[in-house]
Amino acid sequence: MKRHLSLNEIIQIHNYKAQTMVVKTFRFNPFQVNTYVLYDETKEAVIIDPGDYVISEDQQLADFIDKEQLQVKYVINTHPHVDHIAGNRFCKSHFNCKILMHENGLPIYKKAHVYAVVFGFDFEDAPDADQFLKDGDTVHFGNQELKVLYTPGHADGSISLYDQANQMVFVGDALFAGSIGRTDLPTGSQTLLLQSIKDKIMVLPDDTVVFCGHEISTTIGHEKLYNSFINN
Repeated sequence: MKRHLSLNEIIQIHNYKAQTMVVKTFRFNPFQVNTYVLYDETKEAVIIDPGDYVISEDQQLADFIDKEQLQVKYVINTHPHVDHIAGNRFCKSHFNCKILMHENGLPIYKKAHVYAVVFGFDFEDAPDADQFLKDGDTVHFGNQELKVLYTPGHADGSISLYDQANQMVFVGDALFAGSIGRTDLPTGSQTLLLQSIKDKIMVLPDDTVVFCGHEISTTIGHEKLYNSFINN
C-alpha cells in the first residue's frame, strides 16, 4: 500500500520522488523563487519557472542537468512575473529547449524588463515564447504528462500544472501554504484568484501535493482545513 507523506515530510522536500517522476527544487534570485526540474527514467525533463538570475545560479542549474544527464524539453512559465522568468534566456540558449506559457501573460512578459527596474532587477528582454498553452492542454515529456489549468488572479496568463498520476500540482503564485498570491500588481484580482483556486485547484484530491512558487509545499487537504483565505 502506498504511504502518503505527512505535511512535515512534504515541507522538507527538495528532491521529491513520486511514483514515476523526480522533482528537484532550487530556490533562486532575491525573491527565492522555487524552480522545479521534473524528470523520469527517460531522462527527458522540464523546468518550471527558471528563476536563475546570476551566473552562479545558472551554473548550479546547468551542473545538475549535466550530472543527471537530462535532456530539457521545455521551460514552462506559470506566470510572466520577472522573478519567475529570469532564467528563460539562459535555459533556452544553454539547453536548446522551448519556452511554453499562456498567451494572456504576453503583455506583462514583453514588459518584464520595465517591471524589473521597479524590483531592482537587471534584466534583458525576455526571449520569445515558442508555444502558448491554454486551459485543458496536456504537456508531455518522457513518460509524464501535465494538465494545464488556467488560474488567473495573481496575474493574467497564470497557469497551474496538474500531474494526476503522481498526485501533484504546480501552482506558481496562485496558492501558498496558509495563504494566496498577492493581487496588487498589474492585472491582479483577489476575486478572480479566489475563484481560480476554488474552481481549478481545490477540486483536486486532498492528498495532492501542492508545489508553490515560493516557500514550502503543502497539500490540498491541508489548505482546505487551515487556509483562512479559502475557508472564509
